[in-house]
Amino acid sequence: MRAFLREQSCRSSLRSSSLNSIQGFLEGHSRGYRPQTVISVKVRQVSAGPKEGILLLREASQPSNKGGTTVFSSLYREERPFFVDNTRFKGAVQGMKEKLEALKAEALAKLQEVTDPQILNDLRVKYLGKKGELTEVLRGMGGLSAEERPVIGQVANLVRSAIEEVIGTKQEIFQQQETQNRLNAEKVDVSLPGRGLPQGGIHPLNRVIQEIEDIFIGMGYRIEEGPEVETDYYNFEALNLPKNHPARDMQDSFYLTEDLLMRTQTSPVQVRTMQAMKGETPVKIICPGKVFRRDDDDATHSFQFHQIEGLVIGRNIRMSDLKGTLLQFMKEMFGPTAGIRLRPSFFPFTEPSVEVDVSCFKCGGEGCRLCKQSGWLEILGAGMVHPNVLRMGGYDPEIYSGFAFGVGAERIAMLKYGIDDIRYFYTNDMGFVKQFKGI
Repeated sequence: MRAFLREQSCRSSLRSSSLNSIQGFLEGHSRGYRPQTVISVKVRQVSAGPKEGILLLREASQPSNKGGTTVFSSLYREERPFFVDNTRFKGAVQGMKEKLEALKAEALAKLQEVTDPQILNDLRVKYLGKKGELTEVLRGMGGLSAEERPVIGQVANLVRSAIEEVIGTKQEIFQQQETQNRLNAEKVDVSLPGRGLPQGGIHPLNRVIQEIEDIFIGMGYRIEEGPEVETDYYNFEALNLPKNHPARDMQDSFYLTEDLLMRTQTSPVQVRTMQAMKGETPVKIICPGKVFRRDDDDATHSFQFHQIEGLVIGRNIRMSDLKGTLLQFMKEMFGPTAGIRLRPSFFPFTEPSVEVDVSCFKCGGEGCRLCKQSGWLEILGAGMVHPNVLRMGGYDPEIYSGFAFGVGAERIAMLKYGIDDIRYFYTNDMGFVKQFKGI
């Protein structure tokens, strides 16, 4: 029996299912020695021997003997070499290798023919995806032994690497081709002249306001600003216009409440500045800003416009100081040949009050369409600060005096640039605005 066992040859690893084959083999051959002997064999462990194809039986159950001699008692709790032909298992491993090689050849052949990135991605999913063909082949590894799995795993990794390498090369080629196509489609002829960016400019109204501010800053004035929503006190009462005063009818107003309104002039800034100065002198300020009046829009009127007012307070301030200041202002604004004239007028917050005209800078005083043949252009109102206004501002009119003036920025811009309609400033007409870009 032992000689017979040694003659058996096994050149590949044994599957777990071979345990049943071993038990059947032993029982079958035991009956050949002594028919009356019934052998019951239970193989508990089969392992690989030190050489290829050698398996060791570790502990077989004790055989039962019915009247005969025990044949395999020497196998009980002993290790003996056991050889068996396992060529059918060797064929299974070889079959998986052949499937993997065939899959590799098929994938590489199809990938070489790919000319579209989408088809390339479809093939990648087909062969390497979670439900791809390579995954389907590898699912058969569950029936392999621990010694067989690394062999098949190594082959599978080589197949995957070969397919991924071709896919990566193709993807790089497609990406380079796409980049080149974009460059060809978006190329720029550098010999063509460049497209210049549109150049902006300052709005003519803002330009005039800035120019007026620069002139008075050069004469030692500073700029003060105030709120556009004013109280009735600062807009009227503190300027010598008590409630129900008939002069209020000259300035139809936008009232928000009984006490709040949109300011009709920048004169409230003068009162706020005087109160903030607390009787200190000198006061030399200009107050630019928006004002609002209930006027119907036409060529010379607007419900919203810009006003610039000036205020000077100190000791011994006279009308001649006012005239000299305004003359210098007109020369700076309209040229060194400009002249002014003062005409008596009325304003509730100044006494005496004057209307100021400037000589027509277009005809030089000869008479033209702009000045309506008079040689003069009405430009602003001015006067000496009323004693009541000084008093409400915190100054003693017996000690201090001052002058004030107010000019509309739109009026100055219309005269300077020959604009005949005030509405042009607010209609956002680019054709109108572009005319002043280079000024």
